[in-house]
Amino acid sequence: MTKAFRLIASTGIHKGDREYQQDQVALISHDRFNGCVLGVVADGMGGRSGGRKASDQVMMTARQLFERYSPETDDPAAMLKNMVEEAHIVIRLTAISSEQEPHSTIAAFLINPRGDCHWVHAGDSRIYHFEGARLTFRTSDHSYVQALVDRGELTEAEANIHPHSNILVGCLGTESDPPITTHTIQQLQPGDVLLACSDGVWHYFSPTELASVVDSLSPREATEFLIDKARSRARGGGDNLSLVVVKIEALVEEKKIGRLTPVSTGSA
Repeated sequence: MTKAFRLIASTGIHKGDREYQQDQVALISHDRFNGCVLGVVADGMGGRSGGRKASDQVMMTARQLFERYSPETDDPAAMLKNMVEEAHIVIRLTAISSEQEPHSTIAAFLINPRGDCHWVHAGDSRIYHFEGARLTFRTSDHSYVQALVDRGELTEAEANIHPHSNILVGCLGTESDPPITTHTIQQLQPGDVLLACSDGVWHYFSPTELASVVDSLSPREATEFLIDKARSRARGGGDNLSLVVVKIEALVEEKKIGRLTPVSTGSA
């Protein structure tokens, strides 16, 4: 006897105190494979229309590749890397045709029906993995201040308030190829939570605070709380906000192979 699982999930998006929305967020259930889910956050940069064009291209590419993906035969990490590379090329072509300079981050996670989970990211949008109220792992930003933290020249707290905290050393749409960092969770377990979000969200919270919120609240409640609290802490100067929260829950034990059931989504 093995445990079956289900995913409880929610997405949230808010333009913050900006005049326009450049973030995009999506949580997609595969049409052909029950329990196969893709979560994506893209933070566009490049002015009123340029940033939105970039994040739109990320989402379009993600949906197209995920639609063709098969968890039974395809390499998930290769698919996610291909997603970043193809989106980068399309954004570069958009820059040429529109005479703008669109750029975007990406933070994406793929959950397969058997419970293995795969990440990819470029830029400073993040993915967090919590086990209950404990942070297990998070992505490392491709940013100037993260490089200083890695060298021991800044603490995480100091990096968060550094005047150059918004400077990226890599993302999609630049002349250079984007950095592509991947991560794998061999098997998600009941009580695990995944959080993907743009810097407009994580900038205002410590990892301990995020862990406490996603552990104690439902995904929908957590998205609403984090957006409201980030807006309050920004005091009128907040960036666009976008996030995806996915919580793994155990079902009653059944005499069958454990599988992830279709995702339940909501939006904040």
